[in-house]
Amino acid sequence: MQHVAVNDPASSVGPMPPASWLGELWPRLRPWLVGLIGIVLASAIGLALHAVLREVRYVDVMAAMHLTPTLDLALALAATALSYLALTFYDASALRYAGAQVRRGTVLLTSFVAYALGNTIGLGPLTGGAVRMRLYAAAGLEPPQIARAIVFNAAAFAIGITAFGAIGLAWGASEVAPLLRLPPLLLRAVALGMLLVLALFLLLCARRRTLQLGRWTLRLPLPGLAVRQLVISALELTASAVALYVLLPDSDLSLHSFLAFYAIAIAAGLISHVPGGLGVFEAVMLLACTPHMRAEAVLGALLLYRGLYYVLPLVLATGLLAAYELRSGVAAPVGRVAVHLSPRLMAALALVAGLWLLVSGVTPASDEAAQLLAMKVPLPLVEASHFLGSVAGLGLLLVARGLLHQLDAAWWAALALSVVAAVLSLPKGIALNEAALLSTLALLLVISRRQFDRRSSLFAQRLEPEWLLAVGGVIAACVYVLFFAYQEVQYANRLWWQFEFDANAPRSLRALVAVALIGLAFCLWQLLRPPAGEVARPTSVEMARAEAIARANPSSDACYALTGDKHLLFSPSGRSFLMFGKQGRSWISLFGPVGAEDEWSDLVWRFVETATAHGGRAAFYQVRPETLPLYLDCGLQVFKLGEHAHVPLRDFNLKGAKRANLRSGVNRGEREGLDFEVLLPERVGALLGELREVSDAWLAQQRSREKGFSVGSFDPAYLQRLPVAVVRREGRVIAFANLLCTEVHREASVDLMRYRPDAPPGTMDFLFARILLHLQAEGYERFGLGMAPMAGMAERRRAPRWQRIGRLLFEYGERFYNFRGLYSFKDKFQPVWEPRYLAAAGGAAPLFAVIDVAALIGGGVKGVISK
Repeated sequence: MQHVAVNDPASSVGPMPPASWLGELWPRLRPWLVGLIGIVLASAIGLALHAVLREVRYVDVMAAMHLTPTLDLALALAATALSYLALTFYDASALRYAGAQVRRGTVLLTSFVAYALGNTIGLGPLTGGAVRMRLYAAAGLEPPQIARAIVFNAAAFAIGITAFGAIGLAWGASEVAPLLRLPPLLLRAVALGMLLVLALFLLLCARRRTLQLGRWTLRLPLPGLAVRQLVISALELTASAVALYVLLPDSDLSLHSFLAFYAIAIAAGLISHVPGGLGVFEAVMLLACTPHMRAEAVLGALLLYRGLYYVLPLVLATGLLAAYELRSGVAAPVGRVAVHLSPRLMAALALVAGLWLLVSGVTPASDEAAQLLAMKVPLPLVEASHFLGSVAGLGLLLVARGLLHQLDAAWWAALALSVVAAVLSLPKGIALNEAALLSTLALLLVISRRQFDRRSSLFAQRLEPEWLLAVGGVIAACVYVLFFAYQEVQYANRLWWQFEFDANAPRSLRALVAVALIGLAFCLWQLLRPPAGEVARPTSVEMARAEAIARANPSSDACYALTGDKHLLFSPSGRSFLMFGKQGRSWISLFGPVGAEDEWSDLVWRFVETATAHGGRAAFYQVRPETLPLYLDCGLQVFKLGEHAHVPLRDFNLKGAKRANLRSGVNRGEREGLDFEVLLPERVGALLGELREVSDAWLAQQRSREKGFSVGSFDPAYLQRLPVAVVRREGRVIAFANLLCTEVHREASVDLMRYRPDAPPGTMDFLFARILLHLQAEGYERFGLGMAPMAGMAERRRAPRWQRIGRLLFEYGERFYNFRGLYSFKDKFQPVWEPRYLAAAGGAAPLFAVIDVAALIGGGVKGVISK
């Protein structure tokens, strides 16, 4: 059933002004412009590689790889292990800088998984930062501490590679100079200048605790920690460089010169933002090493290095997280979170496997494999396995995004593709390494089955332009590999129908054309799909379904779905929903998902994807702390909005100084002859006329108008769905409040609270106190007083900027909103305060979301400016 109705926008949207048109067009153009820059960069890398590899033959590269001594491979593995072990000290130093303490085992797990994923996918501060945010949060760290640790990690690596490259450049300037076409003396001067800057930085750490960089204030590490980090960086980078150096053949290239080249290649890969620096790193190392050794030997060593330093740790990290699945009932919080991170690594591993299959499909099998196949395997089976294996590689690239989003359909597709491709790898060319990788992927998918529980169709997913451009880039790279592998083969029409055991070029050509055609068709289908329209208001059937779910929910927040002014997104089973409003490009969910908790993750993902498909930005308003992992998993960031108050009702009474107003309000109300009554929903309709009079008088006195979204309005249909508490004087209703309560009897709250201007003083205190006592008698556990915006913001100087601004608004923003007065009113009930958050993308998205929330509540921009 389609729960988010889509209308044709062309029927109701007129011509847009140029500024609005450009504003709507820019979000769609931006990914394509970024992709165009990537294409230009990739083309430049390809041209550089082509110039270096012009005289290199594919068979010579394979021969160089197979002739690598076993001892060199063992040394490279040992250096890789040492490098990843040293990387864990990055995290240890970062945690010390952030003032946090975490168990050593958690640091080892987090660091290894973060770097294994970040090294392969690229954008380490984002990909590895997401891993750290999840695991360290599960270990009990606060988000600001984790953020400081992530920033320290990134800065420490930048400083470390600067020092590493400067020392190598100063030491090997005479050998680096010909490559850069600069005099050695100038290179040494640059290196010494870089070292001087680092020395000044250490001196600054010794003398100052903070550094002001424009608007940013940076807390400097202690001198001992800074020096320690430089030593760690030197050890880690040297170990990773040695892992490649021992794979290279003997030459006159000294180790210190190689270290300088390695630092330059790493920096170039980071600056390019290409995943893993793929192509950029190889181009720099080939240019640096080919004057000293054969290019085919260098390329063979680089391919082995990619496998040992990037692919193998990714497989081990994925297996490590999958191993947590085998532990029945993982009790440790870090273990539970680690299990939920496995889809990210599965997606990365599927990408690697897909790339491997595509490259394998455009390269020839070894002569020994061809001879063995000719004796044992029918030719049609060889042809079919080669063809289908390449198509399976493209399929793994396309389903990797679904794995990242934990789709069950993507899991089934990836499992089927990996199993089929693993079986076909043997008749294709006795590709044992390929079969091992695919079998490992299939096994890890089976172990991690429970993490892919989002029931959704693969064909319903819309791939982003960046993803489509990446698929096109991979196919273009495969074209280059094909021509590189078969550069001795002259093209002729007969190649297309040449079927022989040693006809590797025709077989690869047919497979690549099939992959290109399927990829082109898929990308065109994605681009030409009908655009999504505007979401529709919920129908009466959907409102009835939402009401049933809300009444069975423990939280009274779910009752806000009954106002009827929000859109509803239901889960496929119909057991849960998510209410949201749309303002401009913002799609804002109120309180997050409601209903069956096992469907919450899928609902959040679907909401983010639906908003993205509509060209919007998703945000979640007033979400609770325990639900934050749902939004962090989607790549969103969280920003504190304020504190929510609730009164525990089990031991509630009117005693104590802070409840003197309530106590005096009850006593005065009884002396004034006030009567309190709670009307069941079926009795509300008979009093709607009187309630309307009270509401209109209150709005006139407040010089206000009805609000919406997170606040109810006087709507007869809404009021008749819930109980209403009324206060009468001599039989006349003078005040009322509608009660948000559910059948679970755990939490209740109020929404509309209105009274006549002539009501005696203390009427609302009387109403509140009697509501609390009534709910206590009904067996409710707590009463929600709502949120106090901007309350509870951190007062420390190093608090995030968002919280510092919120603190200023709370202290000095009375002109715009009664922040302190609202907090003081709620605090007199002696409540328990709990933080509430906004989950949104980074950058300016939180600011736009807050502005659009205000517009939704006020009924538009005009409602924000006026009452």
